[in-house]
Amino acid sequence: MKAEPKTILRFLLEHYDVIAELFETQSKDGIIAFEVLNLIVSKHESDIRSQLIEYKILSPVNDNYEIRTVYYNLIEFILSEFKPMLPETIEKYHTSIAELFRKIRENINGDKVTLSQRLNDLAIEVRSFYEMVERNTQSLLQETRELKANVKKIDYREKIIKASRWIDEYIIPLNKILDINHSTSVANKLYEISEFSNKYRLNFDDESARVQFEKLYFQLIQVNDNLLRQSKILTNELLPLIERIRTESIILTGWITFLKNPYKRKVPKLLKRKEVSVYSASTFFNAAEIFEQFKNDTDVYFEDEEHNDEKWIFDKEHYTAKLKENLPVENFFKWCNKTLKEDYKTVEIEKFFALTTLAFDEDIERDFGLKAEFDKIKINDLTITVPKITINQHGIS
Repeated sequence: MKAEPKTILRFLLEHYDVIAELFETQSKDGIIAFEVLNLIVSKHESDIRSQLIEYKILSPVNDNYEIRTVYYNLIEFILSEFKPMLPETIEKYHTSIAELFRKIRENINGDKVTLSQRLNDLAIEVRSFYEMVERNTQSLLQETRELKANVKKIDYREKIIKASRWIDEYIIPLNKILDINHSTSVANKLYEISEFSNKYRLNFDDESARVQFEKLYFQLIQVNDNLLRQSKILTNELLPLIERIRTESIILTGWITFLKNPYKRKVPKLLKRKEVSVYSASTFFNAAEIFEQFKNDTDVYFEDEEHNDEKWIFDKEHYTAKLKENLPVENFFKWCNKTLKEDYKTVEIEKFFALTTLAFDEDIERDFGLKAEFDKIKINDLTITVPKITINQHGIS
């Protein structure tokens, strides 16, 4: 009689320590020997051998046992103890995905139930492919970081061998699988399927199949983004890290070999003394030339220059009164020029511009005429062009 799912899950929880140790044994030895099983069960004082067989957690292999794949993958996922898989193992998805896609394409107008099942199987295969790539990348990254930190205290020669093997047997082949521009890569095949799915999700007579095509299309878009992320991890983080381990290890291995027998070869000069001046060779003579100028000092006297010119202050009230007396003024700027000549004989530009500020008074009523007119006014050697402005009123006139 088949056990209830809750019963199996409760059993896994209650006897997790036993199952975890069995998992560790199989990961290490590839199988669980009959004697090892008895030893582990006895150590935890729980005779659960019959339940392990009944719940199909263990399956017999000759006189030994192994954890069934579904339970092994579950524990592996929980413990995050994934071992890097060779790219050939991942490459198998190219065959299964390509075969399903071929049958879907060739029998697109065939039996709808079969088409639906194939679309569902294809979605499962795509998901399994990405999960395996992700696990492989993460496990490679974890093991590489451990190798960099030398957690297991292995010698430099072994580090070189490991780093070289990971580059040649894992990373480069895995990058080809993820390269969308590679005609035989899985990524390229997924791109082809996404183009096909996009076409039929928009135009297909069976609605349920159309919905499946749409789900498959969006799944492939997400998988493509995730594969790009994994490819960047391999290219930008993992490959440089392993290359650095390999390079450092080669240098250190060579150095250790030399230290074991330092007199076998003549030691090259590692540090060669070289003088570099931070200033020009002629700096001394240039500096001497500057200081020679100060040998014969001469007395220099400074006198404050006296200015007898009286500072002119613009009397706005005085000139505002003058402007009111002359209202209306037909040409304001000519009036300014004439007024200054009467008062000072000559017109200075500073005084002229000070007087023109009267035109900006808020009480001034300015008239520019219907058509713009301009006059030229000569102030000493300067000729300026000004608009013709008529002042009709300033306040209450």
